[in-house]
Amino acid sequence: MTEDRLLIEELAAKGGQPDFLRTIAKSVLQLIMEADVDGLIGAGWHERSGERATWRNGYRDRSLDTRVGTLNLKIPKLRTGSYFPGFLEPRKMVEKALVAVIQEAWIGGVSTRRVD
Repeated sequence: MTEDRLLIEELAAKGGQPDFLRTIAKSVLQLIMEADVDGLIGAGWHERSGERATWRNGYRDRSLDTRVGTLNLKIPKLRTGSYFPGFLEPRKMVEKALVAVIQEAWIGGVSTRRVD
């Protein structure tokens, strides 16, 4: 979780750049997918666990078109079973909720405690 906090702080420091919202959106979606996969697997990166169901097996690229631009995401693959994030379902309006969350975080000062 410490790496996630450092990532959010780095992104907050880049607030004046033109691709700021796109970068934040991509990072938030990547964090959500990684957390989903950790829960599905039963263990985090480099973590040994008796409840482990499967292992990670690389990533596949997928683009997501939003109002803030095209986000090139890396979807985690699993050795057994599959994972596909719910927010990438076709014809689903994801960007409204995502932009609202990012705007709220920006207005709230992008506090790492609040993001957790």
